[in-house]
Amino acid sequence: MIEVKRMSERKDAEARVTPEKKKFSRNPRTVKVGAEPQGSPSGTKRAAASVAHERSKTTTKRRPAIIREPAVIKRLEQASAMQKITSNGTIAAAVMVVAALLAVAAANSQFYEFFLEALEAPIGAVLGPFSIQLTFEQFINDFLMAVFFLLVGIELKYETTVGQLRKPRQAMLPMLAAVGGVAAPALIYMAFNMGGAGEIKGWAVPIATDIAFALGVMSLLGDKVAPETKVFFQTLAIADDILAILVLALFYGQTPQIQWCAATAVTIVILWGLNRAKVYSLKPYMAVGAFLWYFMFMSGIHATLAGVILAFFLPARSDVRLSNLRDWLGRQASELDDRYDDNAHVLGQHDFTEAAVAVERVMHHVTPPLERAERNISVLVNFVILPLFAFANAQVRFVGSDFGSILANPVTQGVFCGAVFGKPIGIIAVTFLLVKIGFAKLPKNVTWDQIIAVGIMGGLGFTMSILISGLAYADPFDVMSAKVAILLGSVAAALLGILFVELYGLFKNRGEGEGSAQE
Repeated sequence: MIEVKRMSERKDAEARVTPEKKKFSRNPRTVKVGAEPQGSPSGTKRAAASVAHERSKTTTKRRPAIIREPAVIKRLEQASAMQKITSNGTIAAAVMVVAALLAVAAANSQFYEFFLEALEAPIGAVLGPFSIQLTFEQFINDFLMAVFFLLVGIELKYETTVGQLRKPRQAMLPMLAAVGGVAAPALIYMAFNMGGAGEIKGWAVPIATDIAFALGVMSLLGDKVAPETKVFFQTLAIADDILAILVLALFYGQTPQIQWCAATAVTIVILWGLNRAKVYSLKPYMAVGAFLWYFMFMSGIHATLAGVILAFFLPARSDVRLSNLRDWLGRQASELDDRYDDNAHVLGQHDFTEAAVAVERVMHHVTPPLERAERNISVLVNFVILPLFAFANAQVRFVGSDFGSILANPVTQGVFCGAVFGKPIGIIAVTFLLVKIGFAKLPKNVTWDQIIAVGIMGGLGFTMSILISGLAYADPFDVMSAKVAILLGSVAAALLGILFVELYGLFKNRGEGEGSAQE
């Protein structure tokens, strides 16, 4: 799931949209505020300006650099290279895989007891009348994962505002396919565990797709998977996230504590008030969000959902009139030029620095709070929180365990078969049915073989599945069995998905080659 984020796949789709649609892009390099057709008077002026800009490129090298210190330039280049790495969804997924493998290795080593003691280490905090006591494992699973859910909520709000979910009719096919991809695994799990054979409460463990893993695996296939298929899969996974969040909220909370539920409701009203008052600073939202998490934790509602709730109250608009920004910057540039003194040290140019700070404040507010929050937490989530979660929760100990009993456990069989077989059955069957009855059409360049690949890779479940497994089972043996099934199912879904795409492409190319030879 995540994506989070996940961002590189969205950029592939953005690169293929028409110029008229690019003004909705999140990529600052492609944003066009109020773009007009070139045939219009304004469009003609912009075209002329573009030609002038192209001509000016020959003189760009002669312009003085705005940063003159070589050490600073080098650091900026290194930061840019690091940003490319941290924005790569495949690398983020690989880091989480490594963390999970390290967890399995640690669980079967002489350091296992040490890691268990570390996870049980107490953590406490006191703020006035509010106090809380957690173990380190609870801190990861309940608090840090709330930050992950904040990123998930941001992604959902983006998609419902300007993304794939903005047009329900367009997104209806992958969204309904996601419903099939949730229902079929749950039914298969229950078939293995009904009648007292196993723990029926774990029906939701195999329903979730980990978008980070799934898109990471799909990206390994390169152009063998059409960008439109990746968009279809991403939309399906987002709908899957919504369903998993609803399931988590409705079925896996504790007995609600009325007084804390009331405090949670008041906090949500405060967030709504901040949004209605058009508060565009992030700090008030984050402060109120911290109290929201605390109240939800104390109420018995799963506290990670505080992140999703907070995300939906973060403003998605800028408090700066973008249509007037260019003219304002022009005036500010002239003012800065008037105030600048070539002969004075920068510390003595108070008027100049005050004007520069004013520009800095305005430019900071150009980016909506929703996107600012995403920038602040995305690297933390993808490269710290999720790997830490994987390491803390993927510790499956085989030493001294009866692996045969684990495989014979209905929980293991239900989770594995639900993910590996239920996901593709549900996704493919619902998609096929909706297309055949004429309710929807496959998106352009999306073929049935790629729908099958999407269905198979939908069985890649990790983050949400492991989180639900820790809530669904009281018996540690069932928890370990579910985790084994999740790990084996994810590996199987990834390998089967890659194998299917490769073999289909091989047979397709061979068939085309034989056809051309006969001609």
